[in-house]
Amino acid sequence: MIKGTEIIVKALKEEGVKTLFAYPGGQAVDIFDALYGETEIDIVLPRHEQALIHAADGYARSTGKTGVCLVTSGPGATNLVTGIATANYDSVPLVCITGQVPLGLMGNDAFQEVDIVGITNSICKYAVTVRTREELPRILKEAFYIARTGRPGPVLVDIPKDIQQALGGEEYPTEVNIRGYKPNESVHMGQIKKAVGMLKRAKKPLFLIGGGVNISGANAQMKRLAERSGVPVITTIMGKGAIPTSHELYMGNIGIHGSYAANHAVAECDLLFSIGTRFNDRITGKIEEFAKNAKIVHIDIDSASISKNIVVDIPIVADAKLAIEKLLENLPEMDVAGWTAQVKTWKEKYPITMKQQDRLTPECIVKYINEHFKRPIITTDVGQNQLWTTQYIELEGNRQFLTSGGLGTMGYGFPAAIGAKLGNPDSPVIAISGDGGMQMNIQELATAVSLELPLILIVLNNGYLGNVRQWQELFYGKRYSSTCLRYRRSCERKCQSGDAAVCPPYIPDFVKLAESYSAYGIRISKPEELDQAFAYAKEHEKAPTIIECVIDPAANVFPMVPTGNTLNDMIME
Repeated sequence: MIKGTEIIVKALKEEGVKTLFAYPGGQAVDIFDALYGETEIDIVLPRHEQALIHAADGYARSTGKTGVCLVTSGPGATNLVTGIATANYDSVPLVCITGQVPLGLMGNDAFQEVDIVGITNSICKYAVTVRTREELPRILKEAFYIARTGRPGPVLVDIPKDIQQALGGEEYPTEVNIRGYKPNESVHMGQIKKAVGMLKRAKKPLFLIGGGVNISGANAQMKRLAERSGVPVITTIMGKGAIPTSHELYMGNIGIHGSYAANHAVAECDLLFSIGTRFNDRITGKIEEFAKNAKIVHIDIDSASISKNIVVDIPIVADAKLAIEKLLENLPEMDVAGWTAQVKTWKEKYPITMKQQDRLTPECIVKYINEHFKRPIITTDVGQNQLWTTQYIELEGNRQFLTSGGLGTMGYGFPAAIGAKLGNPDSPVIAISGDGGMQMNIQELATAVSLELPLILIVLNNGYLGNVRQWQELFYGKRYSSTCLRYRRSCERKCQSGDAAVCPPYIPDFVKLAESYSAYGIRISKPEELDQAFAYAKEHEKAPTIIECVIDPAANVFPMVPTGNTLNDMIME
């Protein structure tokens, strides 16, 4: 007979957990006590639970393993909520273990009691409170199985304190049999053959690739499919890297900040062959006009995602890798060279580029990374920094680019970089953030320093919440409401000119802030300073370095499709 806490530790070991992102508290202290002295599991202590789950998310995305969190009840659990929703939207396998007040106190408004299962039910794959010591091993086994199978996602296991302390059997299950949960492990060949027939007849086919291809690890198969068919490839933000971005058949990202070639190709194609994407509003524009001249094939592992937003002609419920392999086995002879050449012409005629100027631009920063780093792992925050990165970053393959796609979570990039570096200690890891998003989890400098992680943290500082400011400039008469980060109460409220010469000093001083955490910092504002800045960062092998890049406050992300417009209605500059 062993305690519940001991079976929890045993479960972690049996599931191959080597890194645990954990923050202690009253209703989880028994589990931490059971972990004391463990040498097989590296326990990572962050400075905030939201950063903890983003770090576990970054670890999972970059390694393909299941990320694991452990926190206490109440605020510890609720601080996971944003991270759970982030992982749920982007299909990231996480197991989140939360302490809970004893069963006898539940429902009595006990100290630090919340119904975390009720709170998270709608934003995770599965959430459950353990009610008996006997069911604890089975529930833990099922949690890991559910998180990583089918469409991956976060699972929450809430464990009351008395269950943690109770004695029970030592056996941990080796198999899982969940009635009603049978992930699809096959592909309907009849539907594949119909899709192949459409490909054969199409004159202007187009592959639209989403994050599902990266999640399934089907990058090599997707590259072969593109090359054997000759069909041009476009991606969502989450699908970028499905084939190398340098490949002659890759035409760019689709969506409201997608490339002209990608967006225009959707409007002109006669067959849109989509794999692993949900067709959310960020990529469709005006739904009634989306790919209106095309038949649509949709492959996705989640049946609920098919025809949810865009009604399709041929639905195929299957894992992307398995489906692509079957397509390769049945691929017909095709001749779409003329169409592919046309899309390439659009790509060459309308490249995504920023106006050349003497000052530092996001384009030259990201292109510097492309030229000087081999297969780095790139994480981003959300906002203009994310969009510029997705436009200019070059990717060779899978698990190289981590960003919050579905939820759009500011504060994600830095802690995700911590998790990615822990999971990939030999790979360079670079986080690209805005000055707003960086401050949402800036306290994790302490975590990165304590773990001796040589992260490179790029802060694109334009003094604004830039993405919202761009919308205010273009669609709200330049009424910059609550987006200027230099603002002081003594300012003229309607001014907000963004002119560093007349505005108050920016706070914080990122260089001094980094130094206060025993990290390193350097500030640059000219392209010729990039060499010096990155050389400075590479000198520090046991601490992160912030490179604060002072950029034009008025810099915008183009192309841009205004809300409610078609993908063809792009503002180019």
